[in-house]
Amino acid sequence: MHVRDAYRLLLCVTFILWPLVALVPAQETESAQGTIPVGTKITMQNWQQYKQFMPDGMVALFEGKYFWKMPSDVEMDVGPTRRYPMPPGYAAMTEKYGNQTHVVALPGGTFDLKNYVGGLPFPNPTEPYKGWKILANQRFGTLAGRILAATPETGLFTGCVQDRFYNIACGKNLVVFRRLGFISQPGYPNSESEAPGAFASQFIMIWQPENFKYLSDFTIFYQDIKREEDNYIFAPALRRSLRVSTFARCSPLFGGDYTKDDARAGFNGRISIFQADFLRDQKILALTELTTADGLFPENWDMPLGWAKPSWGSWTVRDAWVIDVRRVPMLAPGYCYGKRVMYIDKQISKDVWDDLYDHNMKLWKVLSQELGMKFSHAAGGEVLARSASQMWDLQNDHATLGRSAGQDGRDFVIDDEVPGQYEDIPKYSSPGGLMAIMR
Repeated sequence: MHVRDAYRLLLCVTFILWPLVALVPAQETESAQGTIPVGTKITMQNWQQYKQFMPDGMVALFEGKYFWKMPSDVEMDVGPTRRYPMPPGYAAMTEKYGNQTHVVALPGGTFDLKNYVGGLPFPNPTEPYKGWKILANQRFGTLAGRILAATPETGLFTGCVQDRFYNIACGKNLVVFRRLGFISQPGYPNSESEAPGAFASQFIMIWQPENFKYLSDFTIFYQDIKREEDNYIFAPALRRSLRVSTFARCSPLFGGDYTKDDARAGFNGRISIFQADFLRDQKILALTELTTADGLFPENWDMPLGWAKPSWGSWTVRDAWVIDVRRVPMLAPGYCYGKRVMYIDKQISKDVWDDLYDHNMKLWKVLSQELGMKFSHAAGGEVLARSASQMWDLQNDHATLGRSAGQDGRDFVIDDEVPGQYEDIPKYSSPGGLMAIMR
């Protein structure tokens, strides 16, 4: 394996980055009325009856006009829809500060976020700038969890890439994702004193294959949304870290299908330099009760597409906002995507599906995300802490598949479950920690 391919495996895992972390204690409710009856099985024979509940990219996979298409035995079992109220601490921050957060339009078409302290920035997004407010909720609202990790002690994260010949290459990674600012959990400061001005950090290190172990990627994001993130890699052969330019946001991640702006299992761009137009409200099918069945790969995946099997959990009808996200005109030349259409769950403020278009506005990539909940004692409720994510490049016949669950059923640990050594901010949430990797 070439070092380029190993680094690709490392960076491709960032597609799950922080879907994983919206605080939401669950309560059971009846399924949405007047939508799809509970117990319905959606297959190739009847899918057209339910296409109004599907993102455009999902419809394209069912239509079968691209290399990547739904398997003939596809089955999506529809279950009851659950509602996810905010936990007390997060709800309190939202109620206290939500009305004071506002959007500032800057010269050149860029934006700023003012007076945001914690909780959901815009609990009831309305015009003006409704689409951008929804995008801000996606950026900050889904990061209500404080820390999430996949470690050798608790289970590593797996990412795989697949080409048009169905060749698959996989790698396992240690990951530590941490919120450093705008913290809404009771008992913790609003911002970590050891990381002033920082919003969040992501640390990813190759664990397997063995010959590329310790190759690492570290990114730190800032509370000031106008400030570009800092990105570093640690090269074991050099025994040193290298700073990576943040200008090449469109560069393929060493052969993978994700770019830096996709590397969060959804939108990961700097929201200050993007416009977001509200398109519509839509009820869509999503899988938000993911089990750990996806950990058995490829047996429990509907291959070769890499689609969810019924054992992953039920699909439910979710209320979603649909927004059109594009670079501001001043910064659009040279950017890879013409537009990104995001389907954002209204309750968890997380995009459960993205459709990506090229400059000619032709469908290029589609991204599906299946999410699962875990209870956090520190949060007092459930958090989004389980994920399977698939991105299919429809124009170049390539795919990237990732899962938080392992073959032994273990998956990400969150908050109070995280082993104590990964709480070390200087080591796992600062660039200086990279130099301690091989010591």
